[in-house]
Amino acid sequence: MAPRLLPTALRTGSALGATVAVAAAGAFVLSLSSARAAVMGAAKALPYAEAVDRTHTAAEAVLAGAGAETCLRGKLTNALLGLSSSCEAIGERNPLCQLADKAAVVTPMSLAFMRDTATQLLALIEAPAAGSPKPSQPQP
Repeated sequence: MAPRLLPTALRTGSALGATVAVAAAGAFVLSLSSARAAVMGAAKALPYAEAVDRTHTAAEAVLAGAGAETCLRGKLTNALLGLSSSCEAIGERNPLCQLADKAAVVTPMSLAFMRDTATQLLALIEAPAAGSPKPSQPQP
């Protein structure tokens, strides 16, 4: 015999912001509406200089064709996401960060797009002061 759905009554407690569902069988469920979900598996943002180094390495790999297209796509995408996250963490909005933000969301990335993006990334990273953090950031 299939389970039967029983009618439920909902009541919101204003003091806790909780919703209580009471089933006809006498069981209840408590759910706090103020609880927030965390992003599962999200890594902490890398230091900006490290994110720039990884992006440089990924861009060079793309231009050298050092791997299968799918691997290069993953390497470049991960580097762009890491750089974007690092830029966000320190409040950086330079052209390198802006490119990372724009390119990371392009799907699917064609090989031509990856090569063009890699070329732009390297030009921005190698430009004087473009790949370094803002002056307000501590220098090693």
